Amino acid sequence: MDNWPECIVRKAILGLVPYSSRGGSTNALHLDANESPYTPPPALTINKYNRYPDQQPISLLDRLSTLYSTNNDNLMLGRGADEAIEVLIRTFCEINKDNILICSPTFGYYATCAQIQEVGIIDVPLTQNFEWQDEKILKKVKKSTNLKLIFLCTPNNPSGGVIKSDLVERLCQECPDTLIVVDEAYQEFSSSQSYITKIKEFRNLVVLRTLSKAYSMAGVRLGVAIANPSIIKMMLKVLPPYPIARPVETTVLDTLSPSAISTHNIRITTIKSERERMLKRLGESSYIEEIWPSEGNFLLVKVNNYDKLFNELNKFNIRIRDYRSSTGHLRISIGSPKENNLALAAFGISIDNTRVDRIGECHRKTKETDISVLVNLDNPSEVNIKTGIGFYDHMLESLAKHGNFGLTLTCVGDLEIDSHHTIEDCALALGTALKRALGDKAGIGRFGFIIPMDETLANVAIDLSGRPSFNFTGDFPTDHVGEFPSEMCPHVFDSLSQTLGASIHISVNGENTHHMIEACFKGVARALRPAFKRSGNIIASTKGVI
Repeated sequence: MDNWPECIVRKAILGLVPYSSRGGSTNALHLDANESPYTPPPALTINKYNRYPDQQPISLLDRLSTLYSTNNDNLMLGRGADEAIEVLIRTFCEINKDNILICSPTFGYYATCAQIQEVGIIDVPLTQNFEWQDEKILKKVKKSTNLKLIFLCTPNNPSGGVIKSDLVERLCQECPDTLIVVDEAYQEFSSSQSYITKIKEFRNLVVLRTLSKAYSMAGVRLGVAIANPSIIKMMLKVLPPYPIARPVETTVLDTLSPSAISTHNIRITTIKSERERMLKRLGESSYIEEIWPSEGNFLLVKVNNYDKLFNELNKFNIRIRDYRSSTGHLRISIGSPKENNLALAAFGISIDNTRVDRIGECHRKTKETDISVLVNLDNPSEVNIKTGIGFYDHMLESLAKHGNFGLTLTCVGDLEIDSHHTIEDCALALGTALKRALGDKAGIGRFGFIIPMDETLANVAIDLSGRPSFNFTGDFPTDHVGEFPSEMCPHVFDSLSQTLGASIHISVNGENTHHMIEACFKGVARALRPAFKRSGNIIASTKGVI
């Protein structure tokens, strides 16, 4: 058994005893770390901000190992993937002796970290069409001495391309004493497979991931290195004692809660769709000479009149990344549909007839439920409901389908106690998301009416007045449909009325409880359809506001 990776670690690190601290709070009385016994005002005492956090909080390791389908001992958490780059170079590269390899143009921080550490930089540039030169890289590697790290960014920043060959695998095999570092900062937007699945096969493979891009947490600063546990063990020697602040831990756990993943997935899908729309529409601009397809959340373009274009961008107060000094190109990040429309306008592309979808979100977390809702009033294609109550899922799906709007709703609730909290809180969160999607309600129909269903008749009237009011008339023959209590049917629409700000009147009669509840949901849906429908920009009120 060889002494890998000790044989490639800096000599100073081999004998380094990691800084030892208690590392976080436990149930013991801690008088060992010179901490204040008081929490900072006005925060609550339960936040534990007065206690040092763990170097690697177990709660985050558990959540991120699940997110990335790996094990806790394969992870090193840091302040963004940037810190992982720094730690890799400080751990494995001797000053004024070792080298790293990059393929420019690529993420500039690899070279910056190497320069700070006084480590050599070997560059094997991409082709003019921004593709990796596999044979040149392999040839250069064989001729190089003291090559400790090879950085490969895929999808590459700023070009957006992905490695399509077996370059990574060949490097791992042919360079056993060099770490092959694959930066997957934009992997969630890519159609290619992650190299995380290869870590068990190649002990010298390191994958970098970040929460800054796909998971909307650039300001939180958390990224990970994923590698063989023996590599992680060495990196943890160099990592500072308390890199993960407690508010960061709390924010990440909340943002990556199981219920929120469905919303993240919808957002990623939207960004990928917008990327393709921008690729097509920007090609119509007279400023664009060339534009490259991308598997990131950005596009690389070459333009013909930089000064005039930047004047137009300044008028809209838009900033894009300027690579003229290095590649002669510009990089445009993909924003929201509304933001992208502004960018298109700055590029001289008409968007007069383009309407942005009305999208609303709500994230509601209590001791009983953790709920994430996303609605799209103008695109009904995405309907995905998971509440843990089968009949309720079916009813909410009917509400969205017959209401002609998209709905993604995920709830993790205390169903082991009762279904009440889940049913009620989902309705409250849904109403909030719908209200946010409606915005100023310009152009909506506002009112809706109706629904017969077999032997059942449900009459529904709705007014999106902004004022909650609810009236229900009807008696259900049985007390449950599956795990759904019949008494919760009117409670759903009462809760919806409160947060949506709507007047909802329902009367229902029939002989079958299942049919009666279903008629109520479908009736409300059919009433909401004309009420949500947008035509023009007039507010449907003599007051001029709803």
